[in-house]
Amino acid sequence: YHPAPLSEKSPAETFVVEISALYKLPVSYSITSGDEKGYFIIHSSNGVVRTRKNLELEDFPVNFKVRATDSSNAAIFNEVEVKVEVIDENNFPPVFPSSLLEERLPEHSPATQIVQLKAQDKDTGRNGFLTYGILNGHGLKFRINETTGILYSTAPFDYEEEPTEYQVVVYAEDDGIPEKKRGYCTVVIKITD
Repeated sequence: YHPAPLSEKSPAETFVVEISALYKLPVSYSITSGDEKGYFIIHSSNGVVRTRKNLELEDFPVNFKVRATDSSNAAIFNEVEVKVEVIDENNFPPVFPSSLLEERLPEHSPATQIVQLKAQDKDTGRNGFLTYGILNGHGLKFRINETTGILYSTAPFDYEEEPTEYQVVVYAEDDGIPEKKRGYCTVVIKITD
């Protein structure tokens, strides 16, 4: 038996799997080995396995054996293995060390690197894998490398003819399951004369 993976947030009493032995007489089901930490409980007559307590991700996968025993003769039994996996939920959004940064950019600078943004995510694996983007691009005057988090200007600015301050909202997004999470940082870019 290889039931659908459980969420690490599954509460106690969550249905896991129903074990069914083909036998002409009533059988009694029990978990015999493999569940040393006592995560699972089985109904002795219908074979339904449920969780007994909260699941700790680092203990999984768990392989345990279920025994079906002839109700009137304990010497007659059979065993089957059950493999239970747990999904690492996306618990944390990415976080920037500061939600507001201020950078100066001299006018007439060619397209240039302004600042490298770096967010942190306490999740592991794909739940902690970050890509960067810009929420508002001010007419494509700025771009960000989605992998490195480096923010660039795309063309020179003119202090006299254009705004002298831009607020660029950058986000970091994880590749989380079941949903992606985002963190934000506003970069205030002041064009200097």
